[in-house]
Amino acid sequence: MTLTSLATARRLALDALQPAHPEPVALLDSLGRFLAGPLVASRSLPGCAVSAMDGYAVIAEETLGATRDAPRRLRVSDTIYAGHLPRSSLQPGHAARIFTGAPLPPGATAVVRQEATRPAPDACVDVCVGVAPGRDIRAEGEDLLQGTSVLRAGQRIDAGVLGVLASLGDPEVLVRPPPRVAVLATGDELVPPGTPALPHQVYESNLVLLAALASETGAQVVARERARDDDDVLRPTLQRLAKRADVLITTGGASVGDRDRVKRVLGALGCTFLVDGVALKPGKPVAVGKMGSTAVVVLPGTPGAATVAFDQFARPLLLRHQGVREERRRVRVRLDEGRHKQAGLTYLISGTLERRADGLVWARVRAQGGGQLLGNLGAEGHAILPPGQADFAEGEPVDFELFDRPQYLSVEET
Repeated sequence: MTLTSLATARRLALDALQPAHPEPVALLDSLGRFLAGPLVASRSLPGCAVSAMDGYAVIAEETLGATRDAPRRLRVSDTIYAGHLPRSSLQPGHAARIFTGAPLPPGATAVVRQEATRPAPDACVDVCVGVAPGRDIRAEGEDLLQGTSVLRAGQRIDAGVLGVLASLGDPEVLVRPPPRVAVLATGDELVPPGTPALPHQVYESNLVLLAALASETGAQVVARERARDDDDVLRPTLQRLAKRADVLITTGGASVGDRDRVKRVLGALGCTFLVDGVALKPGKPVAVGKMGSTAVVVLPGTPGAATVAFDQFARPLLLRHQGVREERRRVRVRLDEGRHKQAGLTYLISGTLERRADGLVWARVRAQGGGQLLGNLGAEGHAILPPGQADFAEGEPVDFELFDRPQYLSVEET
């Protein structure tokens, strides 16, 4: 098997799936999705100058020098609540009772907080402080000016984004539909959780693992099935699942052993492989192809290898369907232990980061193995051991790719 470099394989694999056509959806239904286009403010926020406090709208110059011992007395000519318009402009010698969020009357230049005032006879108020122009006023467009760019294409929609969208008054937002995903686990040794398992058998964890990883990208998992290593079983199962999904993910049967049948059956069904074997550990047997309009990702059967291969190939495809490319942060760290590897492969080793007393950031790397699952728990990212080097000493600097706080870029901008 000729292995493709990781960078080249990732680039080739993206041709297996194109972004879906955008569609408008209701705001709450868009949570976790990605904006299909940039958003420009359709109105200013706030839409006019409003009071930032409960108090009195005044002409600022008329309050200069006011104190509690020598207040400035003003006649209260209006009361303005949020959502209501002033009855008239504010005239010299007058104040308007105003509440938070209420529009400022024309002529007013400041707000005096109510605790800096006291009631006075004959519908008047005593202002006990001097205020500068603009005090406790939220100017029109202070948060956002009409016509300005608010959100870029590819922005993931979370609660904060939904709040902004709702504040602009649009009932719908343009996003791409989630990819439909079918997951198939193969292997005669597999038994479903909840049934007795003999020592030589394995509980099928990959179906749950991969379905969860797909769901985390925003995908819709439409099928989770298992099948024996038998061509007569695999053939109809793969055909049926491919018709239901935008992306078909298989796990197991990906290598070259006598019982590794998945790639052979897919090839016989007309699957065209864009990638077949990657210079990556764990995850070397991974393959990516197209069967009709369905993208197919063939993952190894060991959980650790399946997790890494999913992260590097299935995840980018599922995000691409939604119109985005993920860009993760990388930091330079030092290995907390020496490692030997195959010089021609890229190794991705899960781990956590630790800042030590010397001020340097160290990667606490986990045990490396295709079958390991516990090493993924709490991992902050992957230490990347690049090709072209076999031995890495303790303390040697390497790149560490972080899982948290990625940036999502529109595929049309990259």
